[in-house]
Amino acid sequence: MTAAARYQSLDVLRGLTVALMIIVNTPGSWSHVYAPLLHAPWHGFTPTDWVFPCFLFVVGNALAFTLPRYEGMGGSAVLAKIARRTLTIIALGLLLCLLPKLGGPLGEVRLPGVLQRIGLCFGIAALVLHYLGERGAVVFSVAALFGHWLVMGLFGDYTLEGNAGRAIDLWVFGAAHLYKGEGIPFDPEGLLGTLPATVNVIGGYFAGRYLRESKATKRTLGIMAAAGVALSVLALCWAPLLPVNKKLWTGSYVLLSTGSALLVLVALAWLIEVRGVRRWTYFFEVFGKNTLLIYMLSQVAVVVLDKTGSYAPLAAALEPLGSPKAASLAFALLFMLACWLVGYGLDKRKIYIKV
Repeated sequence: MTAAARYQSLDVLRGLTVALMIIVNTPGSWSHVYAPLLHAPWHGFTPTDWVFPCFLFVVGNALAFTLPRYEGMGGSAVLAKIARRTLTIIALGLLLCLLPKLGGPLGEVRLPGVLQRIGLCFGIAALVLHYLGERGAVVFSVAALFGHWLVMGLFGDYTLEGNAGRAIDLWVFGAAHLYKGEGIPFDPEGLLGTLPATVNVIGGYFAGRYLRESKATKRTLGIMAAAGVALSVLALCWAPLLPVNKKLWTGSYVLLSTGSALLVLVALAWLIEVRGVRRWTYFFEVFGKNTLLIYMLSQVAVVVLDKTGSYAPLAAALEPLGSPKAASLAFALLFMLACWLVGYGLDKRKIYIKV
């Protein structure tokens, strides 16, 4: 079993995650969305709540292949590589937040965001794993989850208005620079939640390393599946004390999202690596080969459609297809397929954009 073959399931998981991110981010109408395609209102866990942490999980998968290349490099070179990638991802995230405000009040540009969190989590996880090693990463993960819980409990509560993460973000960024989709200034990608979110990346690293170093046998996948079940059960046992909450990124949410991501990876590896069922994988591999570019394209396209007033008419054109929710989902699927076509064209030309 070659390393390239073992990596295919990881590539498919990454592509699947990007496809789902686009679908849940671009419904035809936010007033008409099937419940599984919405985040939980506050506490809880829906399929949509699984998507973002799974993306962090696959960032960790990739680290399992890139970190070994750093071993022979000097300390300053390693820091430069990690810093360059971290800052590039953050800068791209800030650009996405800036685009909708062009021509408007820049003093209200949102500063936290999805790519900003990805960049920070990548940078922290890479530094921890490189300098502290795998044992150090385990210690860091435990400290991060319990430390986050401690801060939440000592300096706030688990409500939208009273959580400690919101207080920190208001102090650091100010209300004008936070997300306001919850009705008040509160950012689900704020600073405090970045700490436990980094554990999703570290979990993905351990899964990727184990799959890379072990042959994808039934025994290997069985061990990974058992770990996924154990993390999920542990999360549910923790939930009565610390609710599963994506917007707060609680420790129980980290364990549940990581455990379920492991189970999905096991299912993909069993189909692809063990059973050799690969005819269906190319669709998701297209997304997986230009992940960041396609995600950026989808976000920029939404801004352009909104700015030109084209989004609503295009979505409305699908209303004759059926119920409002069906039409809204149809728009999301077509939008995702349009992004895929761009990725397909790039793949055929062997163009792959990495940061």
